[in-house]
Amino acid sequence: MRKIKTFVINGKKFNDIEGFYKESVRILAPGFIGFGRNPDAFDDILYGGEEPFDFKEKIILVWKNFDKSKKELPQAFLRDIVEIIRNHKYHVKFKRIQK
Repeated sequence: MRKIKTFVINGKKFNDIEGFYKESVRILAPGFIGFGRNPDAFDDILYGGEEPFDFKEKIILVWKNFDKSKKELPQAFLRDIVEIIRNHKYHVKFKRIQK
């Protein structure tokens, strides 16, 4: 049985939408040059299919320092991103950590 890979997005590493996308690509799709910085593109990378995880491979996605992101990112944007993550519930286990 394969170990489930864990990916950590750290809210301390960004304070705006552009920073969130940069951190997400760095963690979830390193080397993916054509990533568009928008919710649809973020949705696409959660499917996997490239390194570091395969298409619909089960993963754990941890958002560390979520409270910081909650204070700094626009609420509508954050709500949309969390909803996108939850829509991948069959292969992405989502955890929010405050510290």
